[in-house]
Amino acid sequence: MSEGTITTDLEYVDGKQVVADLNRLLRLRTTPIGMKMFSDRAEMEAIPRIRRPRDVHTTDQIVGQASRNGWTVGITMDDLVGAQCGTVIGLSPRDDDWLSGNRMAGVWYSNQEEAAAHQASMDVLEFGQFEAMAVSPLASGRLDPPDICLIYATPAQMILFINGLQWTGYKKLDWGCVGESACADSWGRALKTGEPSLSIPCFAERRYGGVMEDELLMAIPPAFLPKVIAGLDALSGNGLRYPIPQYGVNNDVRAGMGISYS
Repeated sequence: MSEGTITTDLEYVDGKQVVADLNRLLRLRTTPIGMKMFSDRAEMEAIPRIRRPRDVHTTDQIVGQASRNGWTVGITMDDLVGAQCGTVIGLSPRDDDWLSGNRMAGVWYSNQEEAAAHQASMDVLEFGQFEAMAVSPLASGRLDPPDICLIYATPAQMILFINGLQWTGYKKLDWGCVGESACADSWGRALKTGEPSLSIPCFAERRYGGVMEDELLMAIPPAFLPKVIAGLDALSGNGLRYPIPQYGVNNDVRAGMGISYS
């Protein structure tokens, strides 16, 4: 990781306890899940109680089956609808056809050049390393450990989550937005860089993956989560907690500011 990156040397994370703490501190509505890549399909299929799709899906739907239904699901490229999904997680090549963006030209972007620029901007895993991917509720412990965790939250919950991450080892966090195909901003970037990665879920994630209209997505390696929780606990002790009580737009601000910003 680069200099200045928020880092942690924790190797073991108790997923069940992490989820209990996140729910205690942020009252999450959606199940926190893990995602793990596998170089060997058989290793993915050996996960306890793994489900394999009977139909063709988007990766958004597979993620949604874990986060909305609480399922443990494993896929290969054969289970996905097309290269746009598979390339982000390294199951399909970033070849000339994919880079052209020809399926998005005139639909999501005004012409071929704009669509190609979008494709080139996406964070994706290198092709050839992996044969399969699985997602599972973090509390289940079945991925032992996942490569990354996916946390859905409202903007109010998410800013406190980020505040917890920044409580120690402060670093300004910079993220981008590719627009459509925002999975590249979340799980694509987090898998590629090992960094916490925030995204505004795109049309496809909301239409096919069940993401609610007020949800943001944080993709984050699991070793960061105890640090986030410690930060959230410290903030809560200072009275900075969820839900954030409304102070009132017309009130004299001095009393409230004296509490929150001593």
